[in-house]
Amino acid sequence: MKKKVIIFLIFCLVLAVNGYCLDWKAMHEAADKENLNLAQAKFEADGSGNLDDLYEAALVCLNQHRNDEAENIFNKIIEFDPQYYPPKWGIAEVMRRQHQLKEAQILSEEVIKGHPDFSPAYITLAYLEYLKLNLNQAVNLAGVVIEQGRKNVDLSNFSRAFLIYGGAKGLIAHRGGPLSKILNGTAVLPALKKAQKLQPDSAAVLLGLGSFYVLAPGFGGGDLDKGMELLQKAIKVDPKLADAYARLAQAYKIKGDPAKYMEYLNKALEIDPGNELALDTQSQKCKYACGP
Repeated sequence: MKKKVIIFLIFCLVLAVNGYCLDWKAMHEAADKENLNLAQAKFEADGSGNLDDLYEAALVCLNQHRNDEAENIFNKIIEFDPQYYPPKWGIAEVMRRQHQLKEAQILSEEVIKGHPDFSPAYITLAYLEYLKLNLNQAVNLAGVVIEQGRKNVDLSNFSRAFLIYGGAKGLIAHRGGPLSKILNGTAVLPALKKAQKLQPDSAAVLLGLGSFYVLAPGFGGGDLDKGMELLQKAIKVDPKLADAYARLAQAYKIKGDPAKYMEYLNKALEIDPGNELALDTQSQKCKYACGP
């Protein structure tokens, strides 16, 4: 055991000499606390061309919805070192946001095959399965990250695992019969509350809880006004969160305010013309639910 530890430390030292020693969990958590200027300055001040710092800058771009910039940085890292796998996931996440679902899935699965402990790839894949309405698969993938445990997963992705788990369970309940509504519906709010405990001010958490209160029936804990308040808070935290605008549009439709419905739906499509939830709302197909 002692010999293995020494070998690992030597390996990290060799990597550090070349500019990096991989700790993706720490990099993701650092990026959540930085702005892009700080991340770029950190990289430029490093003199060694540290790939970890450059990866953090790409993550900050993702957090700010600067997807093209993130993609460019991820590609630069891959060009420098094709074996450095986190940016390959980053490209998959950009593809997901660009609605290239098939390509994003192939790349996410490739990353997981080589690195089965890399939680962010499971989260991206879970989102993709949710969008394709493979809801049980989305639940299972989110469950993998939950089972990995907080000490092995960065805070945001651990929180997202509970959000996807709850969201997929909610949609299973919505689309199912009475028994499904009981078995799956009762699992939704506890999962969302766990995410809230982890990141109470996260836009994603506010979106998840707001969506629950807007979409759930009154007897199941629904509260339209409370849901709308949470969705407004989500937009205040992240003004480019297209899903929050789409859910608010649905809320105003339920409330009987067609002008506000169109205002928020148009805003969602302005931010992201290919947004699956906004397009579903516009078509009124309601694959992802439009109301109780």
